[in-house]
Amino acid sequence: MVNPRLLSSAPTSRGLAFDLIRSQGPISRVELAERTGLTQATMSNVVRQLMVDGLVVEAGRRESTGGKPRTLLSIDPLARFALGVQLGADAVTVVLTDLGGAMVGRLRTHGVYGEAPDAAVARIAAVVADFLGGLGVPAARVAGLGLVTPGPIDLDHGSIHGAPPLEAWAGFPLVSAVHHATGLPVVLDNDATAAAIGEFWGGSVADSAAHCTVYYGAGIGAGIVLDGVVFRGASSNAGELGQVMSRAPGPFLANTTVEKLAGPVGVALRARAAVAAGREAGFALTGLTDPYADFSVVATAAVHGDPLALELIRDSAEHLAAAVVSIANVLDLDSIVLAGPNLAIAGALYLEAVRRRVDEDFFAQAAHGVRVELSAYVADAAAVGGAALVLQREIASRPAGGASAPASPSAPASPSAPASPSAPASPSAPAAPSVPPAPTTSEAP
Repeated sequence: MVNPRLLSSAPTSRGLAFDLIRSQGPISRVELAERTGLTQATMSNVVRQLMVDGLVVEAGRRESTGGKPRTLLSIDPLARFALGVQLGADAVTVVLTDLGGAMVGRLRTHGVYGEAPDAAVARIAAVVADFLGGLGVPAARVAGLGLVTPGPIDLDHGSIHGAPPLEAWAGFPLVSAVHHATGLPVVLDNDATAAAIGEFWGGSVADSAAHCTVYYGAGIGAGIVLDGVVFRGASSNAGELGQVMSRAPGPFLANTTVEKLAGPVGVALRARAAVAAGREAGFALTGLTDPYADFSVVATAAVHGDPLALELIRDSAEHLAAAVVSIANVLDLDSIVLAGPNLAIAGALYLEAVRRRVDEDFFAQAAHGVRVELSAYVADAAAVGGAALVLQREIASRPAGGASAPASPSAPASPSAPASPSAPASPSAPAAPSVPPAPTTSEAP
């Protein structure tokens, strides 16, 4: 049954019914009506529309305990697919999920660090085409492409502002360029926010009242879901955890950011400085200008017990943990997930530090605990979340009655009201968080 907090801004009865069938199926029409508070007539109409669109199928009958056996409903997981593309300086990850959110395929290629935006988009479009071809999935069955990037982002213009190390991307019409290069509808979001949505879509944290996914990529972000609603801030740039000011170690205690202290670039720079100063190291840095490759070298050496590498990674983890416990105290979190490609190697070391710091310093621990975990898709969480955004906005939440109309790439869509009044739902089963329609959805003609 669905947590009513997650339904507070549900745009349509169609979206609610679809998500219940996805997360609780096989389920009957009668049970759907009971759990949503919608009338049986309304629910029958919604289910009929979902079946006409091929999203839901009948899945047998439940054995009768008296009276007419109830017909059960399930989603057809192969009816639609969704692409998620995580664009990062360090890596580009592409995933394809089916209608139920299960990963069908995954591909990781080098990041866009130092690459011109036009060339990067053309390369990513070619990668996507080859990826779909290799999986045997026709583009016509792909509902769209969820593009997730580091912040800050500009949803009104479908671009990113070009924070380091993506300065060259500032003002580049990213959504429009990817749409034209791939021919697919495109929706843009922040990588940390997408990762948090993906965690809810998968059901692993759907019972949380205050959740944060800490995303450790080229930078450090926080995707926040409060009472089942994604918290975006004034410009969809909330959660820039890496930009929180901190004090750098040393005699001068200079002000700096958490990202410079805990992020992969900071780790790589300190590793180079330590080696240059003659510190003994059981690892060899790349000698290139790519700090992300050097971070991977250090993280791998730390996992294998190299003393210098362990010192560097643990120092980074402590700075991250301090920032995480601060946001946990500010938001009274009950759930934290660590995700991001740069946790794929040494994530366990970061998890240990965050758990310990939260156990020691979380202010409201007398009232409740805080669950701290690594994401099940630690390296791919943002891309999986991008695909979940497509499934929510292009499938589950579109208006009842068939295919969605093309959306303007510049004007936000108005949220839809539920088709009929609903009574409070039963509070025991997961549903995806409420995600307002994004103004940067670009439709294929």
